[in-house]
Amino acid sequence: MLDGESPGGSLMNQLASQIRRSWLASLHLYSGLLVAWLCFLGIFAVAAGLFFTLSLIGAPAWPEIVRLLRRLAGYERVRAGARLRAPVPEQYLPLDGPPADRVRLALTDPGTWRDARWLPVAVLTIVVLSVLTLPLWLIGLLVDGPRLGIGGALDRRRRDRYGTTTRERSPLVLHGLEKLADLQAAWTAALLRPSSSARLGERITELSESRAGAVEAHSAELRRIERDLHDGVQAQLVALSLRIGLAKQRLRSDPDAALARLDEAQSGLESALAELRHVVRTVHPPVLTDRGLAGAVRALAASSGIPVDMSLGPVENGHRLPAAAEAAAYFVVAEALTNIRKHSAAGRASVRFTRGKGLLTVLVADDGRGGADESGGSGLLGIRRRVAALDGTTRLHSPAGGPTELRVELPCGS
Repeated sequence: MLDGESPGGSLMNQLASQIRRSWLASLHLYSGLLVAWLCFLGIFAVAAGLFFTLSLIGAPAWPEIVRLLRRLAGYERVRAGARLRAPVPEQYLPLDGPPADRVRLALTDPGTWRDARWLPVAVLTIVVLSVLTLPLWLIGLLVDGPRLGIGGALDRRRRDRYGTTTRERSPLVLHGLEKLADLQAAWTAALLRPSSSARLGERITELSESRAGAVEAHSAELRRIERDLHDGVQAQLVALSLRIGLAKQRLRSDPDAALARLDEAQSGLESALAELRHVVRTVHPPVLTDRGLAGAVRALAASSGIPVDMSLGPVENGHRLPAAAEAAAYFVVAEALTNIRKHSAAGRASVRFTRGKGLLTVLVADDGRGGADESGGSGLLGIRRRVAALDGTTRLHSPAGGPTELRVELPCGS
């Protein structure tokens, strides 16, 4: 109790707070009566739709019934999530394609039968718990009120074993209203949450897709390296071989011309070595090994051609991450800054690294014209594939007119 606050005032505040929480719990339960009524109608709709679908008379209507059922279940997921302060996930098969495919997907989707099972339970639990709400209010005001000083008993106290005066305990009956609302929301979450096997199946699908993306990214990388070697280094080496051959032919007859050819060959050799070093850097940049991720990103920013604000806290002071995560983060920043320089007409960019819960978050933003599109050949698809290969995520926000924000999350250990 704060200094200067009377015991009666503290208890009245406590009761007011409890009444407010109980009122919110009651609103949750009573607002569920409309959901219960819709669920009651949904039971008959699902039964009739299933009967006519199996008899092939009303099969085209079944996907639409399932869509309405998903909306109703989705609304209840939102209500339950708000009450439990934790979102209730959903998982459905998409109802796309020809009519026959939509009917098949609606019939075989485990989410359909999860929602159908929820309907009768929702009717029963919501109605029963809502009916209990009014009696609990009456009992609570009769029982908890006098215990907290309502109805002429404001000065009633009891002494503890040390002889000091204390108040009675906090209200218990009104607190039961909160428990009822929490119980109803918990039942909803338990019934509508995807099963562990369904989540495992979804995870397997995600891993299969990321593996396919990794294979595609690896193949694209090999094709790029082969193209760079063929069009760059190999062509220069062929020209170098020709110059040396011409020099050998003229060595006896015209030593000065042969020397000129050898000088050209030496210049060509230096150019070929520089091109080869460039190809090697794209596989694993040596600057990562030499300077670490923070130094490598600073080098990228210095050569980007536009001002870049940086916040590299998690990788500062020589702190190293797993090699795969460092290489992917470097690639993301390099590709993003290249895109900004070439396509965005931005006046300024920013690179920010944060770390938490085993994830390295890379955020690259610019104040350019926006409208970035993965299908535009701007390297964004390559970023997504490379990040997915490490089981990371990529999110792009680039409305027309800007600004553009690329957010990448990479697993990097604890």
